[in-house]
Amino acid sequence: MGGPRDLDPPKVISIYPENKSLNAKPTDIRIEFDEYIKLDNATKNIIITPRVKKDELIITALKNMVIIELNQELEDSTTYVFNFQKSIQDLSESNPAENLKLVFSTGPSIDSLELSGSVNTYFPDSRAPFDNIIVGLYEANDTTDLFTAAPYYISQADSVGNFTISNIKEGKYRAYSWKDENNTLKAEYKSELFDFISDTLNISENISKVIFNLAKGDQTPIRLLRSSTFGAAYDLVLNKNPVEVGLKSENIGKSIFYTQADKRVRLYSISPEADSIATKIMLADSVGNSLDSMVWTKFESSDRKKEELTIQANSGKSFYQNLQIELTFNKPVLNINTDSLYISFDTASIIPIRRDMMFFEDSSRKDRLLINLSITDSIPQEIFTLNARDSTFQDIENVFNKEPLKANYKKLKRETLADEISGTIVGNSGPYIVQLISKNEVKRDQYIETGNAFSFTLVEAGEYQIRVIADRNKNRRWDPGNFALKRSAEQVFYFEDEDKSRNITIRAGWTVPSQQINSTPQTGLKPAEN
Repeated sequence: MGGPRDLDPPKVISIYPENKSLNAKPTDIRIEFDEYIKLDNATKNIIITPRVKKDELIITALKNMVIIELNQELEDSTTYVFNFQKSIQDLSESNPAENLKLVFSTGPSIDSLELSGSVNTYFPDSRAPFDNIIVGLYEANDTTDLFTAAPYYISQADSVGNFTISNIKEGKYRAYSWKDENNTLKAEYKSELFDFISDTLNISENISKVIFNLAKGDQTPIRLLRSSTFGAAYDLVLNKNPVEVGLKSENIGKSIFYTQADKRVRLYSISPEADSIATKIMLADSVGNSLDSMVWTKFESSDRKKEELTIQANSGKSFYQNLQIELTFNKPVLNINTDSLYISFDTASIIPIRRDMMFFEDSSRKDRLLINLSITDSIPQEIFTLNARDSTFQDIENVFNKEPLKANYKKLKRETLADEISGTIVGNSGPYIVQLISKNEVKRDQYIETGNAFSFTLVEAGEYQIRVIADRNKNRRWDPGNFALKRSAEQVFYFEDEDKSRNITIRAGWTVPSQQINSTPQTGLKPAEN
């Protein structure tokens, strides 16, 4: 009490077995320190390679001693590494023991091969992008993988994404990386970031500059769980949301329409059908799994209370001259009363919405209505409001919207816009999806089918990032990796300046100098630089 604060980490007095011991087969490990210590989540934070049965370890701290009871036989002629990281701390101030690592061999030599490299995340979490990221090696003849068991050799990425696995035995291995958010030493195939090197690594010498690019991608194959009537409609209930839906029957898009939400495809018929209708369903999920099946859909009369018709608008969007309105309905809409649909911009002035301004994004669904119109600079107002009175929209079940709709849109002034931001993409091949992002929202995008140049004109002032997706399969969306097919995720990379900052400030009246966006390396072994 009253003395100086303890800033010194605990120091090792003795360790058993001794570091770099040969022919050692201890039943326990004992480390003595120069002060009283405590453990911080030792089961998670102590990294042990190669793999041991962690659930059989008993790790205790007693005064100034750490004891690890192994309770298992160690492999013959194998080098073991215990990396304690920050798991051992002094009792008074929680100062962790620094650079504490124990290496010993159960055979006559210490394995000394290394695998090192870096981890990148395609869609990074700005808070802590490299926390809990694991890199693991599995023996090539091992039937387990990152989704089924802990790795044979393991390392954690540091705060900037670099990793090293040391003291590897010569052999053939499969390499994976993932974000272990639940501390199981396995990847969750539905929800955790992961990546893999498709080829087996033959480690006979040190390997450096290994690259992993982590991204999510639910690997569960898409399945039809059940199909049944829902009132007068017919439901296809799925185990996950599809990214592509194809339905084929004689009346799809004529008298039968569908919606998609909440792992469900719901079909509606304009009128009841006496007979079941053979309907072919073709579904695809985000990782490329597909489902082709045939169901017999039924559309019966029902006394079930009909759902109300609801509308969601993209209210709050800014625009310059070309106003694009999106209305999303919970059911297919068949009739629109244009007499009660208009744009207002002051107390007395309106712009009627004509039928030639409207179209449905998908004629088989009719649940997303797009309205496009041009508003010239001769109209000085800033706020334009879409108005739809009650009973403007009538859905397939003859239900009208009960509540009126108002959605506001802000017209930007020309003098507040930047003239252009443009650039070129280097080190990859198209097609490309180029996205202008602000506050984690895609504000503008372009699809570049040929060449490597992009340009955004008349951009609202603000701070942006530029993201590029290399659209390998030309389907105009980003596709995650497919583990079963050993297919990596499509590459994603960003503009970065000389200081590695991704942010670009755009001001009114500016033409931002052309930016060069360099592709990040693909997953695998980075080619040697010339």
